[in-house]
Amino acid sequence: MITGELKSKIDRIWDAFWSGGISNPLEVIEQITYLLFIRRLDELQTLADNRAQRLGPDGVRHIYPDGDDPQGRPYSELRWSYFTGLGDPRKMYEIVGEHVFPFLRTLGGDGSAYSRHMKDARFTIPNPALLGRVVDMIDDIPMDDRDTKGDLYEYMLSKIATAGHNGQFRTPRHIINLMVEMVEPGPKDRICDPACGTAGFLVGAVEYIRRRHPDALHDPVLRDHFHQDMFHGFDFDNTMLRVGSMNMLLHGVENPAIDYRDSLGDDVSDETEAYSVILANPPFAGSLDYERTSRILQQTVKTKKTELLFLALFLRLLRNGGQAAVVVPDGVLFGSSKAHKELRRMLVEDQKLDAVVKLPGGVFKPYAGVSTAILFFTKTNSGGTGNVWFYEVKADGWSLDDKRSPLLPEAKLGPVPTEALTAEEHAKNNLPDVLARWKQRDGAERERARTEQSFCVPKDDIVAQDYDLSLNRYKEIVHEEVEHRPPAEIIAELERLESEIQQGLADLKGLL
Repeated sequence: MITGELKSKIDRIWDAFWSGGISNPLEVIEQITYLLFIRRLDELQTLADNRAQRLGPDGVRHIYPDGDDPQGRPYSELRWSYFTGLGDPRKMYEIVGEHVFPFLRTLGGDGSAYSRHMKDARFTIPNPALLGRVVDMIDDIPMDDRDTKGDLYEYMLSKIATAGHNGQFRTPRHIINLMVEMVEPGPKDRICDPACGTAGFLVGAVEYIRRRHPDALHDPVLRDHFHQDMFHGFDFDNTMLRVGSMNMLLHGVENPAIDYRDSLGDDVSDETEAYSVILANPPFAGSLDYERTSRILQQTVKTKKTELLFLALFLRLLRNGGQAAVVVPDGVLFGSSKAHKELRRMLVEDQKLDAVVKLPGGVFKPYAGVSTAILFFTKTNSGGTGNVWFYEVKADGWSLDDKRSPLLPEAKLGPVPTEALTAEEHAKNNLPDVLARWKQRDGAERERARTEQSFCVPKDDIVAQDYDLSLNRYKEIVHEEVEHRPPAEIIAELERLESEIQQGLADLKGLL
């Protein structure tokens, strides 16, 4: 949790970029990402220097080599601690633009996700004065604590959505946390988001594992798995890859596999059954050209619809027993095309469909108003669907208009609030109830009537409805009986009221 003071510092950095001529929120994030990365490199070099002093130079990897760069400036002068101490914005601007950024573009040889995505780094801060102001403000932000670093970056990313620009890359954090809490990833899982954007789902999994399995990171094997092989993300937007990689770095993951890939266009055969957990909110772009679409995916489901192709992709990427939690547009639940029906049939008959959680229409405002749901399923390749659990989320803790203002104090928001909610507050935030009832889906939830907010539907009922998965297909509405009065009684009542009104007017006239 970041303080108001730290938020104020970030706001001032944001305002400095805006007044300095950079108004695209994504470009602001990108330039801040570069500067944070440069500062991080200096920190890593300091750690390497300290290690070399204690243990000797053998086996210690230095970020900045000895000697000079191709332009003749010592590599040591490319460090954050050097150029921020110069006190001259013009000299700093020259060093950063002409030496530091070319150096960043050469770092890809070490194989890390961050260095790979920095190879196309562009320095777009327009003048020394702006760079000087921004560097001073970033230098003033405490970055020692992992939670603070991660929360600061998340706060900056939230500004993309607030600005309504490129907001499609962000799934609300409380929705991510709900999905992660329901899937319960463990320290041995391999987790993937094939449309990772800013890596919000992966970050949610990182924080869940740190919170729920703290002892796992004390085990050398599990710790190495956590830093090197647990988290995988794909995207085909280089800016998003840079931002996502930095997001993971600032949340304490040393080398996540954040890679460039067109998930629907590339051959996925080498990734088949590679992951045990998939968390995703893939883009719903409508239709794709067949020529751009993986033939392997078309063999699974013949369609141009991206939302169906992504589901087919997830089924291929998951290993047997693997779980998926995926945001889908409502059309996936009830679409009448052959591809829609076939994919739903596969989820119900060939795999184990666990749940359908219907989200309220305003969850992705202000940048998208599409109605969505979350599908939870387990890959089995042998069926296993028994009862499918349905939940209708009516409120997620925030207003469902374009402002998306919180309706409750921060301690009572999200799926795991730090303070219990009253029945009145539940009406403003259903997420804790979703999580509590999800855990009872094989018990008490089986007895719930279909008039309730959540209930279970047997597989046979879904098959009978041609695999329709829309909640309203199964929800029962209670109609209140309206008392019907005889017409003569109603007429008599109206005449009585008219008489009283006339008498009141007569009394008023007498007073006047």
